[in-house]
Amino acid sequence: VQLQASGGGLVQAGGSLRLSCAASGRTFNNYVMGWFRQAPGKEREFVAAIRWRAGYTYYADSVKNRFTASRDNAKTAVYLQMNSLKPEDTAVYYCAFRPNMIVASSIPDPDVYNYWGRGTQVTVSS
Repeated sequence: VQLQASGGGLVQAGGSLRLSCAASGRTFNNYVMGWFRQAPGKEREFVAAIRWRAGYTYYADSVKNRFTASRDNAKTAVYLQMNSLKPEDTAVYYCAFRPNMIVASSIPDPDVYNYWGRGTQVTVSS
């Protein structure tokens, strides 16, 4: 499985960006796609995730009601719409793929994801 993330950039606080992540190669109906981010000097942290089959979404408290994860079945792609961006959202954003089911409580754990895309930089200026 290969993942390609795109859509990062520089935006002012309060602005919006939309990240995309396309998966190619062998995929499975029950997979989970996650979004993580890592700011300089900080650990990688969970942002959002979506279960492919059911479309259930999960969010970190810090982005709830601002970010929205969605999927495009035909393109095997997922998106992260980021609104009301804050300077603290500045980080490298990664998409990650797990090819099978997992309990919801484990979805924020980066160790459960098998494949990772290259990150895309998101910078929010104040």
